[in-house]
Amino acid sequence: MSQTRTRTRVKARPTVRILRFDRVQRSAHWANALLFGILMATALPLYFGSLADVVGRRHLVAQIHLWAGIALPLPMVVSLIGPWGARMRRDARRINRWRKEEIRWLKTLGRTPTELDKFNPGQKLNAIFTAGVIVIMLATGSMLQWFRFFPVTWRTGATFVHDVFAFAIFFVVFGHIAFALTHRDSMRSMIKGWVTESWAARHAAAWLREEGPEAPKRHSSREDASSAGLRPG
Repeated sequence: MSQTRTRTRVKARPTVRILRFDRVQRSAHWANALLFGILMATALPLYFGSLADVVGRRHLVAQIHLWAGIALPLPMVVSLIGPWGARMRRDARRINRWRKEEIRWLKTLGRTPTELDKFNPGQKLNAIFTAGVIVIMLATGSMLQWFRFFPVTWRTGATFVHDVFAFAIFFVVFGHIAFALTHRDSMRSMIKGWVTESWAARHAAAWLREEGPEAPKRHSSREDASSAGLRPG
C-alpha cells in the first residue's frame, strides 16, 4: 500500500519561540564539551614531549586524562535514560533516520535545496562521529592503560587507532566551534534552548511542520519554558 505524505506549509512567525533543546540535552552537551576539552588539553603534553617538559607533573596530567576519559560516556548515558531523557531519545532516533534527499544534500555540500529535519546531514554526521569516537577512545584507552591484560598486537593497534582518532577529534571539534560561532541562532539554541519559528522555517522546515504551530506550548516543560521565555503547557 502506497502512502502519500501531505505537506502543509506552516506560517512562520519571527516572534514565536520553539523549544529545540531542553535542559537535559543542553547539560549533556556542555558536560560532554567540558570533558572533551579536558581530554584535548591533557593529551597535548602527553603526546608531545617538549610540551610535557613545560607543563610538568606528567603523572597528574595522565590521571586527569584517564578519569576524564572514563567519565566521557556518562553525560550521554545519563541524558538518554529515565523519563527525563525522552527528548534526547527522540533526537537520537532522528539522527539515525536518513532520507534520500539528505544524502543528496550531503553529496552536494548543501547546495541542493532540501527541506531539512531538526538536524541537517552535517549535524547528524557530527553526532554519529561523537558517539562513535567516545566508544573507540574509551576502548583503545583502556587497552593502553591496562595493557597487561592485552596482547602486544592489540596494544600496538590500539595505540595507532587512539592517535589517529585523537587528531580527528581536534579537527572536528575546532570545525564544530567555528560553525557554532558563525551560526549564532544555532549556538543560542544550545545555550538558551529555543529558536524562532522563522529560523526553523528556513533551516528545519520538516521539523517545524512536524511540530506544528502549537509546538511552543506542546513541547515546553514548565522549567524550560520559563528559561526560554516560552509559555508552559
